[in-house]
Amino acid sequence: MTITPSTTTGTLADPDTPFAVVDVHKTLRNIDRLAARADRLGVALRPHVKTAKSLDIAALVHGGSPHPVTVSTLAEAEAFADGGYTDITYAVGIAPQKLPRVIALLRRGVTLRVLLDSTEQAAFVAEASHRESISIPTQIEIDCDGHRGGLKTDAPVLVDIARTLHDAGCLDGVLTHAGESYFAHSAEEQRLAAKNERDTAVAAAEKLRAAGLPVATVSVGSTPTAHAAEELTGVTELRAGNYVFFDLVMAGLGVCQVDDLALSVVVTVIGHRPEYGWIVTDGGWMAMSRDRGTAAQPQDQGYGLVTDLAGDLIPGLVMSAASQEHGTITARDGATLPDLPVGTRLRVLPNHACATAAQHRGYHVIDSGRTATDAPVVQAVWDRISGW
Repeated sequence: MTITPSTTTGTLADPDTPFAVVDVHKTLRNIDRLAARADRLGVALRPHVKTAKSLDIAALVHGGSPHPVTVSTLAEAEAFADGGYTDITYAVGIAPQKLPRVIALLRRGVTLRVLLDSTEQAAFVAEASHRESISIPTQIEIDCDGHRGGLKTDAPVLVDIARTLHDAGCLDGVLTHAGESYFAHSAEEQRLAAKNERDTAVAAAEKLRAAGLPVATVSVGSTPTAHAAEELTGVTELRAGNYVFFDLVMAGLGVCQVDDLALSVVVTVIGHRPEYGWIVTDGGWMAMSRDRGTAAQPQDQGYGLVTDLAGDLIPGLVMSAASQEHGTITARDGATLPDLPVGTRLRVLPNHACATAAQHRGYHVIDSGRTATDAPVVQAVWDRISGW
């Protein structure tokens, strides 16, 4: 997808800081990488749009055409439906109070799948479907590792829940998410997590089919397992979201390289505390989020790694502390703290792209595939939906 340069957006030296930046060149490279893998594995790709929450970025996935997506809130579902998306999976357990919004989208012609893992949920979905004379496509969440949600494949109620949904015309399939893969610190651990994710979902589907129940969708996915899976026989679709941007957690797991990170935050140096070895910026946790996901990894990256405005890493610099609106940058591993005058702009690469993106209303878009400059040109400004 081509980004048409704007003559009014200027460069990264212009907007007030802090603000979020997306490198469209790296984003497209990340998108193409997973698309090629899904194609090799013979499964459909249903990207999770909760990371970017942006119609513009979602449009990059299939060259501007609406495509199947996964969402984490009904606000996301409604925004993407308004943007022309008609095949949506709402991958958070359903509550009865949310069904009127689900049904409203279904009546608009949107195929909106909901998720559940209890007999109580199945009962109120079935009842609403009968009452409203509309089928509510429903997937049963399967627990493959982290136990946050979902049923084990040997749960006695699995078939009962599926039958309740089938009798109401609502059963669509099964879905699982290998959340523990975010703690798989080697390629082999990630491969095993992907295998377990696939095996668990397929086993649940086979159990339901053995009971005479149809299972159209077998959905798996997380960013680490999506990039580690070697064989997905029996799976119909692959979900992932973080991969469009990647982040330091993914780089720490070896899923990507630091150079693949497409999201950063521009901050300004506002002070120095040489007695403590600090450079102070105007970008605190309100700009970066409080996520410290790399703290559990062999290399703790604090709140983020620091680059110059052109995106080149400044050796040894890390955002080591944050208060609400202040960020503290320090040197580590024997590096020398550079002389960065007040007013100097820097970019910070985030621990968790989803959490950092959530702190911003939109993205200033640059393209590192074009000629590099000290202050990259802003090609466009893209809005981000609230998601609430």
